[in-house]
Amino acid sequence: MTTTSPIKTAADLTPARPSAPGSGGRARLKLGAGQQLKGGPFTYVALVIVGLGSIFPLYWTLVAASHDQQRVLDSPPPLLPGGRLWSNLQAAWEQANLGKAIVNSVLVAGCITAATLFFCTLAGYAFAKMRFRGRGFLMTAVIATLTIPPQLSVVPLFMMMSDIGWGGKLESVIFPTLVGAFGVFFMRQYLLEALPYELIEAAKVDGATNFRIVWSVVLPVARPAMMVLGMLTFVQAWNDFFWPFLALNQQNPTIQVALGQLSASYTPDQSIVMAGALISTLPLLLVFVIFGKQIVGGIMSGAVKG
Repeated sequence: MTTTSPIKTAADLTPARPSAPGSGGRARLKLGAGQQLKGGPFTYVALVIVGLGSIFPLYWTLVAASHDQQRVLDSPPPLLPGGRLWSNLQAAWEQANLGKAIVNSVLVAGCITAATLFFCTLAGYAFAKMRFRGRGFLMTAVIATLTIPPQLSVVPLFMMMSDIGWGGKLESVIFPTLVGAFGVFFMRQYLLEALPYELIEAAKVDGATNFRIVWSVVLPVARPAMMVLGMLTFVQAWNDFFWPFLALNQQNPTIQVALGQLSASYTPDQSIVMAGALISTLPLLLVFVIFGKQIVGGIMSGAVKG
């Protein structure tokens, strides 16, 4: 009577790997999908230092805005908020006409952001996925405009706005910046990797027009990048000082021009200036609180696709 030997599987034929020293016979675990690295004490210390360094300017603005001029200039300076915050805020609001300045800044930054997202998304889609003559040359020309200092165009742009009759009006600040080369390049680079040709071809097979493709295919894919670009554009438009200072006047200022008026006197009150700076920062914080989750999600989405 013959006996058959048991069939050996691949697991039986695979040689056993020696366990790592000090592991007690257990195999070393490897990170897989969905697992995260845990930071050590040094990581948390570094994050705390970076966080405190980032928030300290805002905290110092609050402290300086809550004291008087003499106390702010003392040595050592105060480190805790005082009791003059409300009175300094009222003084800054009245002296610089911050109410109208904030409304003007919201209009300017909002219009520039909306137009930038619209035009830059369309241009980025065209440069990324459409085939037409001169595409490479035109894209190179768009990128080349980033190397031109904005100060070189101030004089002809000022003369143009004066000839049109927009001197001192918000239109002179809005229309020259409705679209930017950085936004076109940013959206083009994102759509080049994030938008597959198969989606566009499938939409064409279904009979979708170009407008329908942009609305139903391009915009949903580009939404994360649009959130990031919108935030960057809004912050830049809100903080812009140079061109609005030249194009507008004291009766129709943006928030940065109004803050410049607070510090334009021979001996400006630093506490009131800081109070005005605090007022100008609050809308940006509000925007980030409302859209912060989408903005961070867009940055992470772009990082993963990269």
